[in-house]
Amino acid sequence: MNTSQRSLRLLVEKWLAPTPAIPAHVTRFSRMGTNQRRYVRVEALHPTGLLAFFFFRHDDGSWCVFPPVTERPTMRV
Repeated sequence: MNTSQRSLRLLVEKWLAPTPAIPAHVTRFSRMGTNQRRYVRVEALHPTGLLAFFFFRHDDGSWCVFPPVTERPTMRV
């Protein structure tokens, strides 16, 4: 996967379309539970109302609007 196409900046521009009149702001950032993966909440106040998205950091360094898949126990021979 090309991580430059999944940068946080590009995803914020894609989903929130910020402008100088309608800027986007990071309102929360932290790590999730036991796996310590990062997430960021970004919001923008549009004329239609508040838009807010959570973006999740994946193991390959990319950011997505869906959380990474957690590894599950497997049995092997």
